[in-house]
Amino acid sequence: MGTPDDYCKGRGRPKVLRDDTQRDAILEKSRRLFVQKGYGATTTEDIAAACKISKQTLYRLFPSKPTLFAAVIEAARPQWLEFPVPEDLPLQQALERIFRIDISDEEDQDRLELARLRLTECPNHPELHQLITEPGMNHPLAPLAFWMARQEELGRLELAGDAFSLARMLADMVFGALVMNSFNDFRWPSGKARQAHIRNAIRVFLHGVSMVQRAP
Repeated sequence: MGTPDDYCKGRGRPKVLRDDTQRDAILEKSRRLFVQKGYGATTTEDIAAACKISKQTLYRLFPSKPTLFAAVIEAARPQWLEFPVPEDLPLQQALERIFRIDISDEEDQDRLELARLRLTECPNHPELHQLITEPGMNHPLAPLAFWMARQEELGRLELAGDAFSLARMLADMVFGALVMNSFNDFRWPSGKARQAHIRNAIRVFLHGVSMVQRAP
């Protein structure tokens, strides 16, 4: 089975590729260009040239650069959150699995690079903010919000607010410091350190940090 790069190389006579195969290749190459150059500095000409395709083909599959960027973010969603998870898992274990506590160091660095890209580019491009940061079905945190709402229905969580806001709060606890530190090329000293941070963030979210008042 070929890699996205294989599909983009265009050796010899161009092959007729299925749209889904070509879309995957374009997403992979676009992601690399966006991370390397930034959204604003990457042109559709750059992307078409990197994939050895015409701009007409690119626009047929992705009508605009903002929709392509949003598709790159959407394709990366499984790097951030794993779904589905079994409903009978204890909440701590379920959230550790959802946040992919056992992700490799390489994958972790990859997802932090994409998060850094979102943080730097969205404020400068309102069209991106509207596409990928507004609450809704396509928001990266939507599955987590739906999971939280489902846990409340099952009587396993009591949500102090709307599910989406709480999903954002938990994601900020897990990833916020990591993303900000990634501007300084932050790397965990070990996978165990990353796991300990995520476990603790989840534990604080679920149970808080105040002292439990015991009956005399």
